[in-house]
Parts: sequence; structure tokens; C-alpha cells
Amino acid sequence: MTFEETYLNDNILDALYDMHFEEMTPIQERCIPEILDGYDVLGVAQTGTGKTAAYLLPILSMLDDGGYPDDAINCVIMSPTRELAQQIDQAMEGFSYYLPNVSSIAVYGGNDGSRFDQEIKSLRGGAPVVIATPGRLLSHLKVGNLDLSRTSFFVLDEADRMLDMGFMEDILKINSQLPPTCQKVMFSATMPEKIRELAVSLLNNPVEVKLKVSRPAEKIHQMAYICYEPQKVGIVENIFKQGDLKRVIIFCGKKDKVKEINRALQKLKINCAPMHSDLTQQERDDVMYRFKAGQVDVLVATDIVARGIDIDDIGMVINYDVPHDSEDYVHRIGRTARAERDGQAITFVSDADFRFFKPIEHFLQKEIEKLPLPEGLGEAPNYSTYKSNKSHGTHKSHRSRKPHQSKKSSGTQFAGKHSRKKQKKGKE
Repeated sequence: MTFEETYLNDNILDALYDMHFEEMTPIQERCIPEILDGYDVLGVAQTGTGKTAAYLLPILSMLDDGGYPDDAINCVIMSPTRELAQQIDQAMEGFSYYLPNVSSIAVYGGNDGSRFDQEIKSLRGGAPVVIATPGRLLSHLKVGNLDLSRTSFFVLDEADRMLDMGFMEDILKINSQLPPTCQKVMFSATMPEKIRELAVSLLNNPVEVKLKVSRPAEKIHQMAYICYEPQKVGIVENIFKQGDLKRVIIFCGKKDKVKEINRALQKLKINCAPMHSDLTQQERDDVMYRFKAGQVDVLVATDIVARGIDIDDIGMVINYDVPHDSEDYVHRIGRTARAERDGQAITFVSDADFRFFKPIEHFLQKEIEKLPLPEGLGEAPNYSTYKSNKSHGTHKSHRSRKPHQSKKSSGTQFAGKHSRKKQKKGKE
């Protein structure tokens, strides 16, 4: 389905034409019409499926059509990290190229005083689109720098990651400042129970769009070491002794492990750097800049960089521990083998992780190659005799069909497949 078959307005379509966007991705095809029709939307889709455009394009199109206060913050987009907020802001620049009256401001921590003053000025004057991390936006709310009482759109991007980072309370406080007529969109890569609970508390009779998670690219050579936890550091050291490895990400579930592995690699004279929540925003920015620039060969990180960071030339991903969800596994190893390149993914599977790794193999519908432990590390636990009781969940789609009662039908539609008329807010 093409973008011209929706009723996105001409200015948006012109920008998409210039950017050579023609065919919609599945998440865009299923979400854009629903958002244009005024529904709250709960979208479940992994990174790389085009979800940013799935919510930005219809919202920008409606803002450009007019009928929204000039002095209000009309749209708030929440991001778990500064890095993702910057990427959304960059996407906004391209999509809004022909929208002179629709601008955005990115609001996030880790800046100096002059940046904070600039944010205050923009927020108090009313910004059409605000892209923010929860903590920073809440700080502005507490001191009265912004008013969300007339906000028309509220978007939570990577909601599962925000909850993992402890932003649940901040999100609920921000949500309490929104008017009941605010249209809300929530995207998550996974759908654990806590995301379902958040959706119930935030969204009004939402349309739910859930895409089946794609399996990893065939170009990724997936391997695993079956081991005991104390053997993992020795495996890491052995891998890096084998050759001059560069463009590697090592994922760990806990920041203490990140620090431990980083110290071990430094002893081997490996050019590495850690990325975890104990670092300041400035330190995180510096690490990511040096890694992207090739000044750091190995990034040792928690899942903070598993999603939303576009780095195309990663040669190897190492899972120091097994992700507890098949979708998280796909997100992690999906950092490699991008842009038509080959890549390797190695996972360390301790005996305590068997119960998480078996469902991953079940999801992949194949057995991942098992590598023998390096000499001198002792015996490995017996993986072949372990039987998992955990079943792999299916991905279902539910579509609720009742629109907000507060939306008013108006406007014309583009020639295309959709017969429903756009729901547009009246002047507030």
C-alpha cells in the first residue's frame, strides 16, 4: 500500500516523495489510517519496522491541516533515552519540511544551563511538537514551564523500555496533566503484562496492532556457548585473543556485569568502553560518539542500546547472558548484519539460563550452533537433557472499533482505499 492511498495531506506527501518513501511498512499501513481517524492506538512492533513514521506522519498531517491552538503544546512524544529523542527529532525535520508552522523541540537531560533556558522559552511560548524524556519533561512541569491542558496528541515510544528504566511513575504524572480529549498512541517492542496494564490505564478504547516478530536475518551466524556462570569471563577473553575484533557490542542484563567485563577487556588491552545507567548523559553521549566514529572497538552495554540506535557496521554481538524474551534476543542480535553486511551473534548460556534459551530456539525454529568451551575452562553443563516447560506465546492482533466520542468528523479524503472520513479536532 502506498502513502498516497491514505489521506495524509499534500504537504506530507510532497516530503515523502522527496525522501523516496513510497510503499508503507506493515505497521505504517495498519496504524496511519487509525490515527488519522482519531483512534487511540497500541502498536506492538520491533525496531526497524518504521514505527516512528507510523505515528509522526498522521499527527503532523493533522497539525498542518489546522484547527489547533497556536500557543499550545499540541503534541508530546515521550522517549526513554536522549538518543532516541534526537532520532525522532531528526525524522521530524524531514517529514515536516513543507510544514512551516509545525516545528519541534527536543527536551532531555544532560545539557548545560543555556540549553535549559532555551527549552523554557520554547515550552512557555507553545511548541507544536515536544519530544522529551520523562524525567526532563516532568522537571519542566513541576516548575510551571509548560501547560499540557490543551495538548491534542500524546505518544509513548518504546514504552517497554521506559518501564524497564523506572519511568512508570513519571509517565502517570505526565498523563494526569493531559485533557480527556487527548488522542494517545503507545508503541512497544514487546507486550509483557505491565505494558498491558499501562495501556489499560492510559488509552481510551484503543485499536491494537500487533505484528509478528521477524526472525533474525539469515546473514547472522548465530552461535552459543553452554557454560557455567564463572566460565563466561574466560570465554570472552578467549574470543578476543583469537583475533583483532572491532565493531563489537557485548550485551549484559546488569550494569555490574558491564563494569566487570569492561575491566577484564581493558586488562587484555582491548579498546572498549562501557554503557550503562550509572553514566551521566554527557558520558553516554561521549561513549556513543566515540563508538560510532570508530574510536572505540568494543561497546559493553546494558539493553539501553539494544533498540533505537542506528549503527550499520556492527560485526559481532555477544549476549553475555540470555535475554528473557525471544523478542529481546532478536532486538539484540539485530544490531549486526545490517545494510547487506554479514554478522555474528554469540550467546553465553549458563545452566540457569536454559529455561530462557530453549524458547528462543523454539521461536527461531532451529537449533543454534553450540561451540565447545575453550581449553582449560572445564566441563560444560548438559543442555541436551534439559526440557523446557515454558511455551512460546503467539502474536495476535485485536482491533477495537469504537472511536473517541470527542472527535468530530470533518475534512475531505484523498482518493484511495479508505472510505472513512478523517476525524479532526475542532478549535479548542
